Amino acid sequence: MPEAVRDVQIQALVRRLEPQARLVRAWDLEGGVSAQMMAFEIALPDGRTQKLVLRQHGEADRTANPRVAADEFRLLQAVQAAGLSVPAPCYLDTSGEILSTPCLVLEYVEGEAALAPSDLDQVTHQLAGYLAQVHRVDLSNPALAFLPSHGRGYGPRPAELDASLQEGRIREALDAAWPLAHANEPVLLHGDFWPGNVLWQDGRIVAVVDWEDASIGDPLADVGNARLELLWAFGREAMQQFTEAYHSRMPGVDLAELPYWDLCAALRPAGKLAGWGLDPATEDAMRDVHRWFVDQALDRLVDSSMMQGSAGDPPFPRR
Repeated sequence: MPEAVRDVQIQALVRRLEPQARLVRAWDLEGGVSAQMMAFEIALPDGRTQKLVLRQHGEADRTANPRVAADEFRLLQAVQAAGLSVPAPCYLDTSGEILSTPCLVLEYVEGEAALAPSDLDQVTHQLAGYLAQVHRVDLSNPALAFLPSHGRGYGPRPAELDASLQEGRIREALDAAWPLAHANEPVLLHGDFWPGNVLWQDGRIVAVVDWEDASIGDPLADVGNARLELLWAFGREAMQQFTEAYHSRMPGVDLAELPYWDLCAALRPAGKLAGWGLDPATEDAMRDVHRWFVDQALDRLVDSSMMQGSAGDPPFPRR
């Protein structure tokens, strides 16, 4: 989109927010995959400036949920009220009068993703603490009633399976394991909890972003996804530290079915990994790590089914 056209559209949004404000500058934000993100700064009538973020969901999300923008807006309102650190929702436009697709205007949070942390132990413990906080949100809040059920945690079988990521093998194991014998009480799920969606400043989490995949379901769905992402980003020790730190904060969560939810997480990149724009060496390394993650989950899934989840079974791999 030409800059001049973009700026006119953002200025129109600014007038909806604050009629006397003016646009100072706008710039694209990197890292968005499922949504287009742009930051902008406005000058307020009292002389102050304010930074905001324009968020537009991609076609895939809008097709899956035509109300995705409105749903994320009201979810952010609810979780912010519950005390979670998230970008404050400032404005929702679903009219199509300014932009061709619905959009959110959010608070701009000063922070960055900890993609190369110096203190990995601190990072894993804070991530576990934040996720536990998400899972403790009171589901009796009527503001959360619109959220869908996470269900089994994986979708229908595609026409073509991704053999390179063992998709057929994973799906067979998941189909055989359902229904779960040790399902946990449902909680609020972030839906895509990984280091890239966590913003840090001065060694602490200041916000978690990208809530469009939120739902209600077994807490291990979030744990399994975070485990794979931490394994990819920081290695096995970080994955293990996170799992133990989460369980220490949420001892009531039964980890017996964690292998199942690990496998659900392992299905997420199936048919997509090759399109993530990775360099060949990084993609090969991620495939190797994914293979190990799937194998350990399948081994533990078989063991747990044979032992019927006896108290002596470790709920996750030992170091």
